[in-house]
Amino acid sequence: MTSTASAGNQPEAPTSRPVRSLLAVLGVAFGLSIVVGNTIGTGILRTPGEVARLLPSSALFLGVWVLGAVYAMLGANGLAELATMMPESGGYTVYLRRAMGLYAGFVIGWTDWLSTCASAALAALVIAEYTTILLSGSSGLIPVIAATVILAFTLLQWRGVREGGMAQNLTALAKTLAFAILIGACFVLGRGFQGGSGHATPAGLPLIGALVVAMQSVIFTYDGYNGVVYFSGELKNPARDIPRSIFGGVLAVAVIYLLVNVGFLYVLPIASMAGQPLVAATAASEMFGPKGDTVIRTLTIVSLVSALNAYQLMTPRVLYRLSMFGFFTSGRYVNRGGTPAIALWLSTAAILAMALTGTVQIVLAVAAFFFVAQYALVFLSLFILRRSEPNAVRPFRAKGHPWTTGLVLLFSIAFLVADVATDTRNSLYSLVLLALSWPIYLLMKPKAG
Repeated sequence: MTSTASAGNQPEAPTSRPVRSLLAVLGVAFGLSIVVGNTIGTGILRTPGEVARLLPSSALFLGVWVLGAVYAMLGANGLAELATMMPESGGYTVYLRRAMGLYAGFVIGWTDWLSTCASAALAALVIAEYTTILLSGSSGLIPVIAATVILAFTLLQWRGVREGGMAQNLTALAKTLAFAILIGACFVLGRGFQGGSGHATPAGLPLIGALVVAMQSVIFTYDGYNGVVYFSGELKNPARDIPRSIFGGVLAVAVIYLLVNVGFLYVLPIASMAGQPLVAATAASEMFGPKGDTVIRTLTIVSLVSALNAYQLMTPRVLYRLSMFGFFTSGRYVNRGGTPAIALWLSTAAILAMALTGTVQIVLAVAAFFFVAQYALVFLSLFILRRSEPNAVRPFRAKGHPWTTGLVLLFSIAFLVADVATDTRNSLYSLVLLALSWPIYLLMKPKAG
């Protein structure tokens, strides 16, 4: 389908670039590594302090992490149906376009691309900052190191999807091993579980409120299990590989998160964890003394390298899919290695611009509204497509639908409302951005519709 549509534009241009499709060469190992790489970042190092403050009870503290895993599994359940029903690379834009039309696909696509580019830029800046500190270098080197890391992964991925996939496998493995070492150190060097808490555990309505806020924080740390759906069209057997990757990835992340938190409790009493902005640093200081800071900065760098590679793999796939819908048709060019090359370099330019101009935090704040809304729209799409296309081929059907999908949809809407309530200004900016998307869409809308 790709080659026919593209070649038809210039049938008599022998010097035109060869038109290629994405290569279906990836497997479950890549699927698992992209989920792990895209999910585990600095959140697990920071969030436990906030959760411990809200729920100063070891049982409740660990329980909310289990509930977060259950929520992620329910979300993966619905997403797996959509991804196997439409095994096309590009992420959420694929599902929204089919369920709600071209404009919905356009909006979700370009906001997804924008927020993922910003996430990549932030990851590169943190890598550069921590590397500079570890090497006792000048802060003036931060933009240079950030740009170097971004360009290095771009060149690697430009060579081909196999090289990019192998890099993801290796960096995700390194991340997993680093966290395994941290967990092991907690149990070897920790002082054992200690009872008590810094303040009384809330009860009644205050407890429910604390659970909701804690759940919101925990669920954000589980976000990323969707990573494999950006590569659905490049998997050898998407009907099999997508469910295995999503569910296996969520399970792997949940195990790591639970072990990390149990390890923290083995090193620190929950009262010492409560309110800490970076619990991992406090625990590392307890275990390694002055060297603890070095340990955590190293762990963060290893973790973010995998995340950065994942982001840079994902962004060109979103642009590629938008180009296949008729927006910016040059983005559909795929090189011999199976990489959407023009989309890759455009994404790299955006990531570099955000990293070097200091606009990363602004873009992330404004895009947060769309980031939260994505999940609600995706789960809503499942309901729409079940109704409008009841006989469509679905290699995987969401278990327990509509109840399971309805539950995560309600939670997603609740989180969206909470996000608007807590960050009204940036939410309004996001709505302005949404309004501006309409004239942009009309200008870029493909002639054939």
